[in-house]
Amino acid sequence: MAPMVPLDHWIWWFTERLYSLPAPPRRKRSKPMEVICVGPPRSGTESLQQALLDLGYDYTYHGWDIVYDIPTPAPGWVRLARKKWYAEGRDHTFPALNVPTITREDFDELIGHCVAVTDAAASCFAAEMIAAYPEAKVILNVRRDMDAWHRSAVTTLVGVNKSWGFYIASWLNRECFWAWHVYERFLWPLLFRAPDGNMAKAIERNGKWVYREHCAMIKGLVSADRLLEWSVDEGWDPLCKFLGKAVPDKPFPHANALSGGWKAREEMCNKRWVEGAFLTMFWALAGLLAMGLVVRYYL
Repeated sequence: MAPMVPLDHWIWWFTERLYSLPAPPRRKRSKPMEVICVGPPRSGTESLQQALLDLGYDYTYHGWDIVYDIPTPAPGWVRLARKKWYAEGRDHTFPALNVPTITREDFDELIGHCVAVTDAAASCFAAEMIAAYPEAKVILNVRRDMDAWHRSAVTTLVGVNKSWGFYIASWLNRECFWAWHVYERFLWPLLFRAPDGNMAKAIERNGKWVYREHCAMIKGLVSADRLLEWSVDEGWDPLCKFLGKAVPDKPFPHANALSGGWKAREEMCNKRWVEGAFLTMFWALAGLLAMGLVVRYYL
């Protein structure tokens, strides 16, 4: 669902403050950033996060952290998205082609406790992170089967974007508002080159082209000795060789599959936000009805 009001309109400034949450801690870099995984979503990002944790990269940041950390760091990522996408004089159509303006300090405030990062944060701010952490190795995690990736993205990312339940809940629950706001209005539209906010349309029509363009951009930014192009079905060997780690004596993790991990995350969202939001609405309406009956009785 594309926002009816442009995201640089003052109404969003007002709404973000109306739905303000306790501010997360502003971190400082406590460990060196070692690995940046810049592949698009639905490219084995959560499996890769688990693999990096198994290899000792503690902590490895993932897109789920943006919405599940308490208090949520989502407002901080929205702030960086605005700096990247809506700053004066920026090319809003192809933000990744702009000269990076987000600094190492900007990222450290959000992920200063992490030694690796994957999924949304890294893919959406790939150019900026690569520039901010020149000492870090870069993994371009990909899906070799482009059609399979596109089907997965449409089923999951587009499916959530078209969910009226989540959309309505985002106006009734502050945490749900920020989860929807950061992903459905900023990060995914930013990544999929949809400055009008219509991320669903961009993925359905242009997703494969954007995927290829994103990968080409990464290869143009990173030297060959610093970059590994890798698919989750290649497993431990090329990953460990690139990182200089011993191959673990265990199967490669397989997380966030469409029928398993993703569905479990959706159910968690339902329990945490959607059901709670509609329960709040039910009790609010019940309270108004009771108040109306009391007023009518005494009048």
